[in-house]
Amino acid sequence: MQDQAPPTPERIESLEQLEEIYGPPLERSLWKEVDHIAEIYRPLIAASPFMVVASVGPEGTDCSPRGDPAGFVRVLDEQRLAFPDRRGNNRLDTLRNIIRDPRVSLLFLIPGVGETLRVNGRAEIRLDAELRESFTIQGKTPTSVIVVTVDRVYFQCQKALARSKLWDPNSRVERASLPSAGDMAQVFAQGPFDGAAYDAGYPEHMKKTMY
Repeated sequence: MQDQAPPTPERIESLEQLEEIYGPPLERSLWKEVDHIAEIYRPLIAASPFMVVASVGPEGTDCSPRGDPAGFVRVLDEQRLAFPDRRGNNRLDTLRNIIRDPRVSLLFLIPGVGETLRVNGRAEIRLDAELRESFTIQGKTPTSVIVVTVDRVYFQCQKALARSKLWDPNSRVERASLPSAGDMAQVFAQGPFDGAAYDAGYPEHMKKTMY
């Protein structure tokens, strides 16, 4: 009787175990990663109206969506890019993290495109008047601009977006089928809060506070 292989552990706890189970990375997944903003990657950044910023601080990790007209993330040179910090809820989670730990990761999405672009680097918060003013929209200048010095850049293949059918019109979810912003806020409100009134007034509020 042949010896049976040891049972697969219920969780992976070492790099050796991870590599044994998954095997080596595809070679092309390694050589597409570079230490600068390659010329071939610049059109992807210019076409993206939406980016997710991941940061880390003493309290843990954070992931923040950022969006503006395509091209809002600007390539300054082959090692640096910049994007405005637009008006928000003033929690400042990303900015607080950057001050204490400059490491960030950026994920660029482009409507209708399956590939995404990933950037790892170190960020700083800049107040340069000329730089801030260059990002002015509708007469509103951002309070600060985040400048990222790039460490690694690479593109991710289409599989995740293909599996999710993110850009497929047939995958759209009816907004009314999910809790509204007012519904969610009312659950967590510490005091009287009219969720329905919040939802009714939000479109006008957003017009006034977008920038």
